[in-house]
Amino acid sequence: MGTASQHRLLIRRQWLWVLLMGASIGVRLAHGQTCQSASDMDASVRSALETTAKRYFEMSGRGDTAGLQQNSIAPVAASFAGIETAIKENQTAFTGANATVRPPFLLMADGPETLARAEFLCGVFGKWGQTKDSAVFVLPNLPPGKYGVTILDVNGSQNPKTLTFVLQQTGADWKLAGFYAKSSQACGHDATWFAQRARDFKSKGQNRNAWLYYREAISLAAPVDFMSTLATDRLYDEAQTTQPDDLPANGNTMELSDGKVSHWTWTEIFPLAVGDDLDVVVKYRADDVSNTGHAFLENTAAIRALLTTFPELRDAFAGVEVRAVEPSGRDYGTLISMKEIK
Repeated sequence: MGTASQHRLLIRRQWLWVLLMGASIGVRLAHGQTCQSASDMDASVRSALETTAKRYFEMSGRGDTAGLQQNSIAPVAASFAGIETAIKENQTAFTGANATVRPPFLLMADGPETLARAEFLCGVFGKWGQTKDSAVFVLPNLPPGKYGVTILDVNGSQNPKTLTFVLQQTGADWKLAGFYAKSSQACGHDATWFAQRARDFKSKGQNRNAWLYYREAISLAAPVDFMSTLATDRLYDEAQTTQPDDLPANGNTMELSDGKVSHWTWTEIFPLAVGDDLDVVVKYRADDVSNTGHAFLENTAAIRALLTTFPELRDAFAGVEVRAVEPSGRDYGTLISMKEIK
């Protein structure tokens, strides 16, 4: 699934088309994709979505995986292991916590066939795109139907989280079609903090650090990766001004050498919060990682080469994790703290 931000330029072109057609609320796209925000939908539908979301949250807090599975659409119920694991991992945070339901969205996909890429523009859009109450959802392989997106802000004894349910209408009921639990903070900080740190790095000319911190801010600001809002769009715009051309991004790779015998093709780089630390993770292509001793030495050399080439990373991250990835997808990772890397 691609993130909503990756499709942002295409969506913005669609906004212009929508504006030219004079539409702003409940937009119906060419393939029968309609969205209603909470203020547009029937009061009974909004109430049903919010009530169902609260009930499913309470079931999650009790660890009632059997009950949630019974209340899921058939494809989800038949492959429930991932949701069951997520419920168990978050049960402690949900138990006894206060949950506030945000205004829901109603997505309607019409037609006889599954949509390979369904796009929903929800709420009122302005001249330059989104407004404070709008949202864009990009969902792949979506069967026809009515779907509710309900987002709960969960505040308990642990770090604040969001819990997003995708619900599908089946008869008079709203069945569980998606379960997404996510922390609203990383290393004890929220999206606003990471965005400000990104701006600080940018002011120092450290655009690589700025770009990676913007990515963390965008991730924290979006409850799910298939949703974008005015806040995430603004962060995305800021991030674009700092994106370096010498780091792997958007499917592009980067070549790096230690100047001696080793050479790596880097495929990904991203920040990763581990407890109170924010590390930077980099992946590179490897032919074989079965010899873990050799893989460790190669990873260690790659870490040193990375920091020699981009020393600014030392100012922003607690450690570097390098993962050698085989064509099969199997990988071998090595994590070293910055203070240990000479």
